[in-house]
Amino acid sequence: MVQKLQSFVDKLEPMERRYDELEGLLADPEVISNQSLYRAYVKEHGYLSKSVGRFRRLKHVLSNKHEAEAILKEQATDREMVELAREELEKIEVEEEKLLSEIQDAFLENDAESTRDAIIEIRAGTGGDEACLFAADLFRLYSRFAEKHGWKIEILEKNDTELQGIKDITFSISGNDVFKYMRYESGGHRVQRVPQTEAGGRIHTSACTVAVMPEAEEIDVQIEDKDIEIDTFRSSGPGGQSVNKLSSAVRITHLPTGIVVSCQDEKSQHKNRAKAMRILRSRLYEKARIERDSRRSALRRSLIGSGDRSERIRTYNFPQNRVTDHRINFTLYDLQNVMMGDIDEVVDKLIEYDKELKLKEI
Repeated sequence: MVQKLQSFVDKLEPMERRYDELEGLLADPEVISNQSLYRAYVKEHGYLSKSVGRFRRLKHVLSNKHEAEAILKEQATDREMVELAREELEKIEVEEEKLLSEIQDAFLENDAESTRDAIIEIRAGTGGDEACLFAADLFRLYSRFAEKHGWKIEILEKNDTELQGIKDITFSISGNDVFKYMRYESGGHRVQRVPQTEAGGRIHTSACTVAVMPEAEEIDVQIEDKDIEIDTFRSSGPGGQSVNKLSSAVRITHLPTGIVVSCQDEKSQHKNRAKAMRILRSRLYEKARIERDSRRSALRRSLIGSGDRSERIRTYNFPQNRVTDHRINFTLYDLQNVMMGDIDEVVDKLIEYDKELKLKEI
């Protein structure tokens, strides 16, 4: 109990100091005038408020506990005082345990990234046209999942095929706690089914990769003009045909890392550039986040993604109406509803398992 308590105190004291710092920043006229900065601080303040509020109540309870324990020692010969102190101590210890449990749940279920919006990339992998069709299916799945949660989707970049498939797509999802629920989708997704183009009725296996990144704010990643190279070109449609006579498409290369981002969905070069910068900023933030968390346990790296898209995380088997998440060995025989965006049961199992792993780390 003492070790558990000290562990949380060590982790929550820096959070309380940051919370106090944010209280001052949110009252600063310069911060208020910078809407991007202000929104980021409000989000961080909201994330910290639950844990810090409970932590402060816990410190008050611990202070009362020390007083009750002192009375037991100092008034050992006064039976009435000892009895009152023991009764008070029992109540205090019940409240202490309750607060510790609440703080643990809040601490394990959320982190600094969980309240962020997300930028998601889906790319068709092995399987040719069937992989592209599966990529389109995954995009529909996530679109319906987002709709169920009241989230908003915005397509940032998309490359279609002539058969209504998707070679690759990048989109953002914004709303409450998006990254908390979407973070577990990063990795390789495999589908087993009879393709529309298969005349012999044979089952084929195709794959797509999904990358989920917390969307970065401008204050999170500073990108210097000297560090980027911007090229413009004409946008193209399925099959590579030109769909725009003007050079509205934008390609941004981040020179220090070699990361390249292209956007051509908008007719406006200015809008394409803004979208490309959002993607670049989030890729740089994700790169730094993975490097920062490189000391995570191997189990947690495999659960929430290590940046390796080749890692197979889930199989969608249509003949058996089965979806299997390989990280937690969880199988659901309800593939039809899963493909309609009903993945809450799978995601809830992943969140619960992640909490268990975090508790082991603590």
